[in-house]
Amino acid sequence: MAINLQKGQRISLTKESPGLTQVMCGLGWDVQQGGGLFGLFKNTPDFDLDASIICLSQGDRFVNKQDLVYYANLRHASGAIVHLGDNLTGEGQGDDEQILVNLAKIPNSIVKLVFTVNIYKCRERKQDFGQVKNAFVRLVNSKNQQEVARYNLSGSEYQGMTGLILAELERREQDWGMTAVGKGINVDGLGELVALYQRSR
Repeated sequence: MAINLQKGQRISLTKESPGLTQVMCGLGWDVQQGGGLFGLFKNTPDFDLDASIICLSQGDRFVNKQDLVYYANLRHASGAIVHLGDNLTGEGQGDDEQILVNLAKIPNSIVKLVFTVNIYKCRERKQDFGQVKNAFVRLVNSKNQQEVARYNLSGSEYQGMTGLILAELERREQDWGMTAVGKGINVDGLGELVALYQRSR
């Protein structure tokens, strides 16, 4: 049975799902009409959310541009992380975007995977996460398709935010753990989001 995580909660994947090595991270959301950063939008046909993984080294630092897996770089050089493609609308049931992760193949230099979502051209289109509802991130065992953990985000606290740090997978010795983060940030695109991990934090 999947664990429903609360904001800030961490679980051990090794403990909760022994032998887990291959996971699918599914991210989903719905776009509601109206609201937004400027309160002017009635329709949002071009509301495009982009899911990404930022791979961090010791000290939570992003040091290599190849360690960013997103719509323009769908596969990590190690083959350990594969993004299955960009959903431009958020329409439909279930996962809007999926990312496959082989924990056993992740290079030792990478100790944390940060799962993020940002709004493409958010300032130009005057859009923010106040227009997003039912956002979630879930982790599924790829071998048996069983959901291991899920984190459902509350949309009310993200008004005016244009990026979300959803969750983290962190390696501690031989144990991988998942932490529900749910932190909203105000950034103009993925570049500014990644920059948060390129300087001292």
